Amino acid sequence: MKTTVSSKKRDAEKTSSPHGRENPASWRAAELVAHDDAKARCPWCGKDPLYVAYHDAEWGRPERAAQALYEKLVLDGFQAGLSWITILRKREAFRTAFDGFAPEKIARFDAARIETLMGDARIVRNRAKIEGAVASARAFLALEERLGFSDYLWGFVDGAPIVNRPRHMRDIPAQTPLSERISKDLKAKGFKFCGPTIVYAFMQAVGMVDDHLEGCWRAQE
Repeated sequence: MKTTVSSKKRDAEKTSSPHGRENPASWRAAELVAHDDAKARCPWCGKDPLYVAYHDAEWGRPERAAQALYEKLVLDGFQAGLSWITILRKREAFRTAFDGFAPEKIARFDAARIETLMGDARIVRNRAKIEGAVASARAFLALEERLGFSDYLWGFVDGAPIVNRPRHMRDIPAQTPLSERISKDLKAKGFKFCGPTIVYAFMQAVGMVDDHLEGCWRAQE
């Protein structure tokens, strides 16, 4: 059965926040923001010290460590319906609760461990997302043994970041044909919470795509 998408939703999906999420209209014309250290930055990090540090040290920098890539994909899945800063503030708690995001450990989580996680107020207590992290850990292990998770992901971009230099937030898509292709392939391999918007957010975060705005100090490195 064919589904329809409202024009409001279609408009929202045209632009992307730093993690591929839909932006309010007020973000679409957003440009660089000058900070007290005389550096211009992408507007999405505001001036929250934690968010600024994430923008400067992590977002868009190529990540090739397989376990770190798994962690980031899972956390992007947990972000669905939430803001990234919410997840960022809980990241250390997530790392503690999920055994440092070691896939070989998470793959063995049983029903009792999932119930323990559901009682942990420090993290996002969503059963489907927790169970999805376990399923994704199992899919990761199978893929890591066969192809190598990092080589598999980076193979989609021929091993090098796709560098974009958007001028406004409105120039950044929520998803792309490539993120749709990766999403479809990940799902076929057993990964959960990896829709094309989440995947594009993931690609931005791990440096497969560099979407720092033109003029941002990170874009000039």
